[in-house]
Amino acid sequence: MNTYFFIAGILCFLLGIAHSILGECLIFKNKRIKGKLIPTKANEYLKERHLRILWATWHLATVFGWCIGILLLKISVLEESQLINFMVKSISSTMILSSLLVLIATKGKHPGWLVLLAIGIILMIGT
Repeated sequence: MNTYFFIAGILCFLLGIAHSILGECLIFKNKRIKGKLIPTKANEYLKERHLRILWATWHLATVFGWCIGILLLKISVLEESQLINFMVKSISSTMILSSLLVLIATKGKHPGWLVLLAIGIILMIGT
């Protein structure tokens, strides 16, 4: 096992958790209507639709970081022949999850969710 890759993978997960929790506490907490997951309290400078995509994009960084973490953890223990297939499946799953995040956060109004979904499906078909 490659200990360096393993430690880096764990750090990716920890960074993602810290990133999302701190973002929720420091940025989005006061922008949310009580009981709602997605922040929607707009103001004169930031419209609701912009706030929704900012929230989704904030958490996309966490999802992508976790994907990199999974890849690093697996790279640390896998033989080379198994690696590419695992990597493509991880990236595909990450794109599909990201697509759902943007779809839900923006109520389907941001077209990025379609591209993320298409990438995920194409990768899935290709494996």
